[in-house]
Amino acid sequence: MKPVNTYIGSPVQRIEDIRFLRGRGQYIDDMARDGQWHAAIVRSPAAHGRIAKIDAARARNIPGIHAVITAADLPTPIPRIPFRRPNPTIAPFAQPVMASGKVRYVGEPVAMVLAESAELAEDALQEISVEIETLPAIVDWRASVAGATLLFDDSNTNVAATFTVHGGDADAAFARAPYVRRERFSVQRHTALPMETRGLLAEWDANQNRLRMFGAAKLPFFNRRALAAMMNLPEAAVDYVELDVGGGFGARGEFYPEDFLVAFAAQKFGHPIKWIEDRREHFLAIAHAREMEAEIEIACQTDGVVLAMRGTINVDIGAYVRPNGMTPVRNVAQFLAGPYRIPNLHFDANAVVSNKTPAGTYRGPGRFEGCFFCERMFDIAARELGVDHLEMSRRNLLTDNDMPYKIPTVVPNDGFGETACDSGDYRVTFERCLREFGWDEKKALAGTLRNGRYHGLGIGCFIEGGGSGPRESARVEVEADGTVAVYVGSSAIGQGVETVMAQIVADALEVPLDGIRVMHGSTNYLKEGFGSYGSRATVMGGSALVLAAERLLAAFRDAAAERLSVEANELVVSGGIAGAKDGRAVTLAELAAASNLVGEGTFSSSKATYTYGTAAAHVTVDPKTGVVEVLEYLVVDDVGRVINPLTLHGQIIGAAVQGLGSVFSEHLAYDDNGQLLVGSLADYLIPIATDYPNIRAVSMELYPSPNNPLGAKGAGEGGIIPVGGALTNAVASALISLGVEPRDLPLSPPRLWDLIEKSKQSRAG
Repeated sequence: MKPVNTYIGSPVQRIEDIRFLRGRGQYIDDMARDGQWHAAIVRSPAAHGRIAKIDAARARNIPGIHAVITAADLPTPIPRIPFRRPNPTIAPFAQPVMASGKVRYVGEPVAMVLAESAELAEDALQEISVEIETLPAIVDWRASVAGATLLFDDSNTNVAATFTVHGGDADAAFARAPYVRRERFSVQRHTALPMETRGLLAEWDANQNRLRMFGAAKLPFFNRRALAAMMNLPEAAVDYVELDVGGGFGARGEFYPEDFLVAFAAQKFGHPIKWIEDRREHFLAIAHAREMEAEIEIACQTDGVVLAMRGTINVDIGAYVRPNGMTPVRNVAQFLAGPYRIPNLHFDANAVVSNKTPAGTYRGPGRFEGCFFCERMFDIAARELGVDHLEMSRRNLLTDNDMPYKIPTVVPNDGFGETACDSGDYRVTFERCLREFGWDEKKALAGTLRNGRYHGLGIGCFIEGGGSGPRESARVEVEADGTVAVYVGSSAIGQGVETVMAQIVADALEVPLDGIRVMHGSTNYLKEGFGSYGSRATVMGGSALVLAAERLLAAFRDAAAERLSVEANELVVSGGIAGAKDGRAVTLAELAAASNLVGEGTFSSSKATYTYGTAAAHVTVDPKTGVVEVLEYLVVDDVGRVINPLTLHGQIIGAAVQGLGSVFSEHLAYDDNGQLLVGSLADYLIPIATDYPNIRAVSMELYPSPNNPLGAKGAGEGGIIPVGGALTNAVASALISLGVEPRDLPLSPPRLWDLIEKSKQSRAG
C-alpha cells in the first residue's frame, strides 16, 4: 500500500520553538556589524506647530557623535511614504519621512542623531533644541470634521477619505420597517503592542551599490519596493532580511519613517546604522489603531429579522495616512454586518485626521470594531423587541444555502473589488458554541446578584477575512544531502510559519518532517513575494508550496526515468522513492547531487476566504467597584481545514487575550494639547497570564474553502474579532436590572462604576 503522510491536521510541536527555548533566536537587537553607528530619533514635543529652529550645535560637539541629520540634509522634495493600496483622495495626507516646516503629532521625527553607541545617541537628544511655534491641536474627530483648523495646506478638508457601502435600498427598508432603533457606539484608541519593539540595521555596500536592511517583518517585498524607489535604487539592489520577530499583529513591519532614515544614513556615511526604539518611543511612533465612533440604525421585523442597517462611522486616523491606514476604515464599513444576512445596507466610514500618532492596522482591523457595533445593536434591539438575542442571531445568520454570499462592495475600490463569503453554515458554529458553553445550564444566572456580584452572559458572531491576494511565491529544492529546502514569501511573525509550511511540504512530497528546512520572508530568497498580512500566510504561501512540490515531483519523476531508462509514466513515486516495475529504485537524495531537483510555484487568487464563528462569555460585575471578572470565554470557529491544531489553538487563544485587553484596560489617552498620556507599561495595562485563566477555543473544519488547494481559511484574527461584542453584551446582561447599557470601550472599572452610579441616580430621580 502506498504510504501517505498525515502531517497536515496533526498537532506537530513548533519546530522554531527549539531554538527559542535554547536561547538561540536571533532578533534585530542581537545583530551587530563592525564599524556600526547607532541612531536615535529627535521627535516633536508638540502636537501641532511650525518648526522655527533646530539647534544641534551642542550635540555635534559631543565626542562620539558623528552626525545630526535634519530635513535640510534629506533629498528634495522630502520623500513621502507610499501607500499600499490606491485611493483617489489620500495623496495630500502622505507622511514625509521627516517633518519639514510643520509638525502634526507628538513623536513625529524632526532630526536623527548618529553616534558611536546607543547611549551616546540618547544623551545627545537632550542637547538638541527644537523650537516650535505651536498651533491649535485637534484631538477630537468632531472638531477635525468641522474644519476650523485645516491640518494640511494642500487640502480643503480634514477628511482624508470616505468609504461607502451600499446594498439594496436601505432608505426604503427603513420607511416600511415596524421597528427602528438608532444608537451611538465607540471604541478607544489602542495599539497592537508586540513584545519586541521596532528596530532596523542598514548596511550599505558601496562597491556593489547594494543595501541590506535587517529587521524585516510582515511586508519585506513591499518595503523593498518602496525604499528602492525613494532612494532611486534598482529594486534588485535592496534586500530586506527577516530575523526572528517578537510579534507583529498588523502594526510591526509596515513602512515607517525610520525605514528610510536609517537606510539613508547608511548610504550617506558608509557605516552600518542600527536603530532600536525604547518602549516610550514605541508608544509615540508605532501605528495606533481602533479609535472609532459609530452612529448606526437598525430596521427589523417584530420577530427580529433584520431588514436593513445604515449609519456613519468616523475613524480618527491620526496625523497622516499610513501605508495601509485605510484598511480599518474600509473594513468597518464593508464588514459591519458581519455574518448576518442583511439585504439592505448603507454605511459611510470617514477617515478623519487629527494631531495624534497616525493609525494603521491591528489584528482584525475594522472587523473588531464593526463586530462590537453590530453585536451591541443586535443585543439592544432584541431586548427592546422582547426577542431572545439567540433567536435573533439564528434568524439572521448566513447558511450553506446562501453560499457564496456576496458582500457589498466599497466605493472607492482600493484594490479589493468584489468579495464573497466562500463556504459554510454559520448556524453550525453558533449551535456548537452554545452547547460547548453550556448556555442552557447557565442562562438562569443572567442578571442575578450572587455574593455581591452580578452575573451576565453574552454572545458575539463574526467573520474573519483571509487569504489576501494577489499571489504568493515558493520554491522547493532537494539539496545534495537529500534535505528538502523550502523557500516561501510568507513572513514569520510568531504564527509558526516554519512548522506549518514544513507540514504541508512533508505531506506533498511524502518525506519525513525532520528532513525539511524552511526559509521565509527575506527578499533574497525569491524573486517575488508578499509577506504575512490579512490572515494569508498559510492560505497563499501554503498553496504556493503545494504547487511547487508538485513540480518538484514531476522533475524527480523525469530524472528518475532517465536514470532507470524507463518511461516516466511507468514509475511509482512515493515516500521520496521512484520505483520501476522490475524492482529498481532511486531516491530523491541519490538524484539530488546529479540533477537539479527544483520546483517553483506561484499561487494567485483574488478570492478571499472567510473563517466564521461565535464567541460566548460569562462574567460577573462588582457594582461597588465596576470590576469585571471573566469566568469563562469560549470561541468556536470553522477554519475550513486545520493544518496544525496546536498552532491554530495558540493563535486563537492569544488573539482572545488581546481582545480582552482591548475591552477592559488598553487605552492610548491624549490630553487637550495632543500629548500622549501613556509612557510605559505602568500606564498601558495589558493582560497578564493570571487575568483570564478560563479561555477555550474549538475549531471545526466542516466547510473547506473552494478557493485554494488546501481548503484552508485564514485563522488567528478570529479570536479577537468578537471579544468586544460578546463581553460587552455579557456586562449588559449582568447589569440589566440596573438599566446599564454600555456603548463605549474600554469597560474600565471607573467607567463602569460611573455608568452604574448614573443609572442609580437616574432611577432615583
